[in-house]
Amino acid sequence: MNQLRLRRPAQVAYARGKRAGRFLLLALAVLCLTAPLEAASPGPAPGSPALADPFAGVVEHTLENGMQVLLLKEPRAPLVTHQIWYRVGSRHETLGKTGLSHLTEHLMFKGTEKYGPKVFSRTVQKSGGNDNAFTSRDYTAYFQTGPNTELRRWMEMEADRMRGLRVSEESFQTEQKVVLEERRLRTEDDPVSFLMEEVWAAAYKAHPYQWPIIGWYHDLQNLTLADFQAYYQTYYEPNNATLVVVGDIDPEATLKEIKAVYGAIPRGPEAPPVRAREPKQHGERRVVVEREAQLPYVVMAHHVPNWESPDCFALELLARVLSQGRSSRLYQKLVYTDRLATEAGADYDLDSANPSLFLLYGQPLPNKTAAQVEEALLAEVKRLQTEPVGEAELAKVKNQVTAAYYMSMDSLFYRGMLLGRLATVARWTLVREFIPKIQAVTAADLKRVATDYLVAANRTVGVLSPLKTDKPRMERYRPGGQIE
Repeated sequence: MNQLRLRRPAQVAYARGKRAGRFLLLALAVLCLTAPLEAASPGPAPGSPALADPFAGVVEHTLENGMQVLLLKEPRAPLVTHQIWYRVGSRHETLGKTGLSHLTEHLMFKGTEKYGPKVFSRTVQKSGGNDNAFTSRDYTAYFQTGPNTELRRWMEMEADRMRGLRVSEESFQTEQKVVLEERRLRTEDDPVSFLMEEVWAAAYKAHPYQWPIIGWYHDLQNLTLADFQAYYQTYYEPNNATLVVVGDIDPEATLKEIKAVYGAIPRGPEAPPVRAREPKQHGERRVVVEREAQLPYVVMAHHVPNWESPDCFALELLARVLSQGRSSRLYQKLVYTDRLATEAGADYDLDSANPSLFLLYGQPLPNKTAAQVEEALLAEVKRLQTEPVGEAELAKVKNQVTAAYYMSMDSLFYRGMLLGRLATVARWTLVREFIPKIQAVTAADLKRVATDYLVAANRTVGVLSPLKTDKPRMERYRPGGQIE
């Protein structure tokens, strides 16, 4: 789980600002990427003392206005993270108006009648805290982390902008230009990111996962203040939100304050559900992108289930076998042994609201070809489909997942993030099932899901075909399902 493994850095969301983006990337890196654990001892045996459940103390409540509240006491330091998760992301948009979710996230910092532009962030920072926001395909989230003495103030400010945002035509146009420039830098001028957009657009015919989180360029150009206002009024309601507070709190007293602050907001109309479903794919699709670039790039996308299927845990481990660390199969074969690729990997998100994609990707070294990388990736898939993963290798990846999970629990922010994201796209209790179900995956499960899902008829292949250029090479793409 770009998910209890959490999402890899680039998957986390479009976050505001370079400083904020660096913070978020660092945060996710700690959560998602851990050094390979070479010792291949198995996890806790059945009947052995269970590892402590870091979410055993979660207090769940639903306010009268429909807002879901999740509280978790962690008194090790006088700190708290306050997060609000709205069930709105790019999948809630429509063609012609893509990018509204991310643009709305930017505009949420433009101020209210009570708290003017930039007052929100400056107030948080004056107390030594930090704040930011991020958008994905499934949600938009806002957070503040810092001293617990500021919690009431953060609640009041966040509740105020839930329904009281004030955005002028001038502010709208300014932020619209900021987002257009962000898109130009991150996608239009980055050939690998451009390729990834084309692959997602080709892989999905009916579902809104087909368009990018940041939106299509011409859609962004044509959005209006009225479009934003209608979107904001539709989705920014207490009954479309989950509030998460983790840290040095008294849950009972905190809930009383939440009722006083957030409970005063009237319940709104229910947001329209996303009913689109992607039909089964019946044959390989191919996309070739010709852009100025230094090296080719290959991406293979396969339709796979999300958290609603028990196969998700096997798919999570399959991505680890292929791509977790330098001892993983793709690194060892394509990068280290065969000297074929500069990088190679796999990526999967089980905690998406709707079924997503299992990605394989690689970039050939100079004097190697995209066709060679594609052939090598397919060979590793074939190996998974015909040869069971060994006991030691399976134990290793289970150890990696378990270690990453428990090490990340030291962070209040990440514990809150897991609760908020899972409550928004699935159910928060899934976080308590994750490790036991990962530990229960067998080598036969891995072979079965590789055979069922990683097949040509279910595959979309994207190839970047470089045009000659003298421009300096862009930073390499990092796969993911959100924007920063």
